[in-house]
Order: sequence, then C-alpha cells, then structure tokens
Amino acid sequence: MNTGRRHRRRARHFGRLAESLCAWHLRLLGYRIVARGFRTKVGEIDIVARRGGVLAVVEVKGREDMATAAESLGNRQRRRIARTAEAFVKARPGFARLDIRFDVMLVRPWRLPRHLTGAWRTDD
Repeated sequence: MNTGRRHRRRARHFGRLAESLCAWHLRLLGYRIVARGFRTKVGEIDIVARRGGVLAVVEVKGREDMATAAESLGNRQRRRIARTAEAFVKARPGFARLDIRFDVMLVRPWRLPRHLTGAWRTDD
C-alpha cells in the first residue's frame, strides 16, 4: 500500500474516532445525539445534537494541535454546513421550531475534545 493511501486511511480512522469521542462528550454534557454523518449533495454534518430548545450542528475537527484544528474550518465549509443544516431541518420538520446553533469540537490525540459553542453564525 502506498504512503498516501495509508495516510488517508489513518486520517479517516482518526476522524471517526474523534467523532465518536465528541458524541460521547456531548452526551455527558446532556445533549441527545439526533444524527451523525448526515449527508446531502451540498455537504455533510458530523453531529446533530439537541439539548432543550437548541439544535446544535457540530463540526468535528481532529488535528495534531488545537490551533491547526481551529484554523481548518473555512468560510466555504461553514456555508456548506449551514446549507446542509437547512436541508436537515427541512427533512425533519419537528426540529424547525428549535434554535439552530453552529458549534465546533476540536480534538487532538490524548485530550478531551474542546467544545466551542456558537462558533459561527449565518447571516440570514
């Protein structure tokens, strides 16, 4: 197996582990996981979680250090996630009355995730 393919496979594996760790962490914080890996033609949402009247759309970023993880979410990706969140709510009208919040969870090896609530807002 070539080095590039092995690197991508390890990155995917780390990403899945990071998402599972974040889902576990959110449950401990009192969130109910509504969906994981929700995909549309527009994009993907890593985790959708609900707590009270808030529907949290969570993007998980796993990197070797927190600064790199925080910088890896660009404006284009934020717009794609927001459009995917609209599709999610449209497909599940029961969530339409909830406030939607966009969060980011940063993960690095051997550390608990860092949850940044309200990491960005959409300009409607």
